[in-house]
Formats: sequence, structure tokens, C-alpha cells
Amino acid sequence: MVSKIDRNNVRKKRHKRVRGKVSGTPSCPRLNVYRSVENIYVQMIDDVNKVTLCASSTLDKTLKADLAGKTKNEQSKIVGSAIAKKALEKDITACVFDRGGYLYTGRVQNLANGAREAGLKF
Repeated sequence: MVSKIDRNNVRKKRHKRVRGKVSGTPSCPRLNVYRSVENIYVQMIDDVNKVTLCASSTLDKTLKADLAGKTKNEQSKIVGSAIAKKALEKDITACVFDRGGYLYTGRVQNLANGAREAGLKF
């Protein structure tokens, strides 16, 4: 009998392990990433007060024109720069990157690079 590894279950275990070590504060919130097949979502979370400070995704209506006709990697870079701009408006310059158990490659890496290029430090 062939048994197939459930990759999402492995990712959830990895994410739970990382979340034991990574936590956001009001001055240095957690930049959380969720990647679905079609879209990518990112949010700045203050774990002390249990509140989301700002969020962005490929479904954002303000980014609709910028994302049209782009590949998913290019879209994730645009979303990264958008979350950085929203964070800088709220005087957040530094954060802790929580990749959500995903490998740091492809869309997750492009999102991080876009946020760094827009002025966010992590």
C-alpha cells in the first residue's frame, strides 16, 4: 500500500513549532503569511494585545490594477510592498517575519523582499 505524505499537515506542524518561538509585540509585530493556491495574504499581528494592526492580500481592491496581468511571484512582491507602506503609515518600522510554516522560497521570499525594499526591517 502506498501512503502519501500530507504536505499541509507537515506545514502545520512546522508552523506550530515556529510559533512557539516567534511572537509579536506592539513595537515589533509579527508579519504573518498565508499562501493559498491562487492568492497570498499577509497581516501584521500584535500578539500581546491579540489584535491585527494591518493586512493586505492579492484580493485587495486598491491593488487590483497593479496586480492585473502579473505572475503570482510578481503579485506577492507587490503585496509585500503594500503591507510595508501600511505599516510605515502606522509608525511600524520593524517586525518579526512568520512564514507560516512555508519554505522560504518563491512567493514567500518575494513577499519578504518586497516588504524590505519598501522600508520594513526584519
